[in-house]
Amino acid sequence: MTVPLPDYHTQSEAVRERFEALRARPQILRIEDLVKRFVVKGKDEATILDGINFAVHKREIVTIIGASGCGKSTLLRLVAGLEDCSGGRILMDGREVFAPGPDRGMVFQSYSLFPWLTVLRNVAFGLKEKGKGTSIAEAEARTWIDLVGLAGYEDHYPSQLSGGMRQRVAIARALAAGPQVLLMDEPFGALDAQTRSRMQAYLLEIWKNVDVTILFVTHDLDEAIFLSDRILVLLPRPGRVGEVIENPVPRPRSMDQLLSPEFLAVKRRLEELIHPESGEEDNKFHMLKLTQAGDEA
Repeated sequence: MTVPLPDYHTQSEAVRERFEALRARPQILRIEDLVKRFVVKGKDEATILDGINFAVHKREIVTIIGASGCGKSTLLRLVAGLEDCSGGRILMDGREVFAPGPDRGMVFQSYSLFPWLTVLRNVAFGLKEKGKGTSIAEAEARTWIDLVGLAGYEDHYPSQLSGGMRQRVAIARALAAGPQVLLMDEPFGALDAQTRSRMQAYLLEIWKNVDVTILFVTHDLDEAIFLSDRILVLLPRPGRVGEVIENPVPRPRSMDQLLSPEFLAVKRRLEELIHPESGEEDNKFHMLKLTQAGDEA
């Protein structure tokens, strides 16, 4: 169930209209009673995800956040068809997911580019695999390269690009295949703060110009709020849905909104969910002292 936050959700008629319009869109992805278990060597099965239910609407950006180990990346890999469900099911446009497919594109934190191929050939690779001739594939690839702001870099190799540029190539390659849903697993996590901010703005500009739905995993609360229409919060051990929060920060987004009342209210609620208050004993660090320096530094 989507949970609006009552202390600010009613402040804007535009916000209400935006979410009414979003709910009217068709559901492109549904996850029903999803369970994932792993067999741990020498131990019993460990339940990673338990009873996950939610739906994503067409042209929506949904971010998935939660504490480390709650199953965010596992959930994304299940949607991608890279792992099998232990229970429940995943439906893409009404069809159950059993394996990877062209209706889903994946962008990982590592750039996963072919280092021996140029930017142009990296982006054209999937198009050629789909049976398109070299000239057609490369012509289409140039369009996507231009869209992600890398025109002029077609003949460069990944090693000649910055981290942010490599990730833009990875995004272009994923989009070139024409997926309905783009799955992004902490794609900007390895970037410095300044490059990360630029990449977030790039992604929103790309999304405005491409008919694609985005499911985005991140640890960064600011990133989640800046990008998303809704935020899916996973609670840990085992991973389960805590809340799905409608994001009241108006679009178009800018970094100036990071200190807006709406932005700060969402961030405060996310922090409450991910880092709930615990007892004093739980907050103590368990450290082994390996020095006899004679001070309390």
